[in-house]
Amino acid sequence: MRIDKFLWAVRFYKTRSKASEACRRHHVSVNGLPVKPSKEVFPGDEITVRKDQIDYRLLVLNLPESRLGAKLVPFYIKDLTPPEAFEHKKLMRDAQLYYRKKGTGRPTKKDRRALDELFENFDEDWDED
Repeated sequence: MRIDKFLWAVRFYKTRSKASEACRRHHVSVNGLPVKPSKEVFPGDEITVRKDQIDYRLLVLNLPESRLGAKLVPFYIKDLTPPEAFEHKKLMRDAQLYYRKKGTGRPTKKDRRALDELFENFDEDWDED
């Protein structure tokens, strides 16, 4: 089975064209080698997929006939992705949301003054050393 069709069938990508595009951009590799969308996949192959800043590692257990229901996916792939990868993504997301909520725009005057004061104090402390 083609790699793009396999990733679509096991619900890793929503459409087959997105799976093909990921292959063309070298976000997908089989057994450590980047692949084209037409690469054949066999049981026992290890697929690495770079998606949402996480390198997912999947082991092919079996080949599906067509697109699967979500409950049947574990019979066809085994997720070997280390849990640290998900923790890293969560930390990055939390770090972005710490200072400013998404969509709040540019810093306000109050924010700018606070930043200017912080850098002034930092420069004064730096000059004393």
